[in-house]
Order: sequence, then C-alpha cells, then structure tokens
Amino acid sequence: MAYRHFEFIEKHVWTLGILTAIMVSIGGLAEITPLFIEANKVQPAEGVKPYDPLRLAGRDVYVREGCYLCHSQMIRALRFETERYGHYSTASESVYDRPFQWGSKRTGPDLARVGGKYSDLWQRLHLMNPRQVVPQSNMPGYPWLSLALIDGKDIQKRMEVLRFLGDPYTDADIKAAPKAVAGKTEMDALVAYLQGLGIDNEPQKPAAAPAAPASDGGAP
Repeated sequence: MAYRHFEFIEKHVWTLGILTAIMVSIGGLAEITPLFIEANKVQPAEGVKPYDPLRLAGRDVYVREGCYLCHSQMIRALRFETERYGHYSTASESVYDRPFQWGSKRTGPDLARVGGKYSDLWQRLHLMNPRQVVPQSNMPGYPWLSLALIDGKDIQKRMEVLRFLGDPYTDADIKAAPKAVAGKTEMDALVAYLQGLGIDNEPQKPAAAPAAPASDGGAP
C-alpha cells in the first residue's frame, strides 16, 4: 500500500512539487525560528546607546560611500586579532546598527576599536588624501565630504524611523537633531562616527597599549 502512494507521488509532478515545498518550509522554519528568537534576546552591552544625530549621519555616510567593502567591524575571538585590535566583537555591541557592519573583507584594517586611536586632524587628512599620512595606502580620497552639509530634517526623519524599529530615542532627542548637526559637513559626521567606534561599547577594555604607527593602514 505504501509503495502505491510513493508511486502516485512520483508520477504526479505537481503533487511531488507541493509536498517537497511543504517539507522544505518545515525544515527551514525549524532552523530559522530559533535564530529569530535568539536575536530578539540580545540586549545592548553596557554603555551602548543609539547614535547621536551627528554620528548617525556619519554612519550613513560610511555606508553610502561603501567603507564596509574594505573595512570590517568584527574582531574575531583569536589571539592575533585581539592583540592587534582589542576585545573581540559581540552581538550586544551592534544592537543599534541597521545593517550591522561586521563584515569579513579587510583590504584595510578592522575599525571596531578605531575610536580615539588617531586624532581628529589625522582622520580628516586621511579622508581627504590617505597618502598624506599613510604613503602606501591604496584607499581613495573623499575630499567632497568636506563640502557637503548635513540635512538636519533628514536625520530627524531617520531617527523617527529608528525609534519605530526600537531605538530608544526620545521626543527631545529627535527635536534637537537639526540643531545638533547645523553647519556640520559630512566630513565632520564621518570623523565623529569613526572616533566613537569602540569607545563606549567595548565589552572589556584591554590593557592600554601604545598607539600603532600609521603604517598599519589607517582608518577607512
């Protein structure tokens, strides 16, 4: 009797296709559902807060210019990684990143802990023309960022959307956004974003180490 059922399924393509789709869906749900449940359990690490308006604008510039294509923000739990970059990355650091910037491509160094490693001036020179501070760099320059002003109303709308998605922005935070970025350029915003990476959200501060020379490739 069972053989006849299998024979019927094998001879009727639509029946086979529908049953295959059902089984694949069940298997997919069994694998994916636990991941969604675990993702919703992730809580912000101590010190992790939503991006302020200027850093939020800088993060958008970072994504728009494709910095993530050459720089990851994901330090692996391997000794040679943590000795160079600092504490390994955790999911709780990236709860307010949409999309997260972990990545795996490293044409340039990882930036998860780059905040404060170089001065604001160094970052600006590096973004204007990387070879001013890192002669062997193959990174392109971004001089136009110093001319483009941040749109405060646009940042305000972005914060409203992020609050809808769960970021704890208050009405006061959103109302103050245009003033916070008034007169600021995209260069200002990107530097502010970079200088905050790893400053307030590092799970465990490693022992202080001397600053690495610029020859390690620099920031994005």
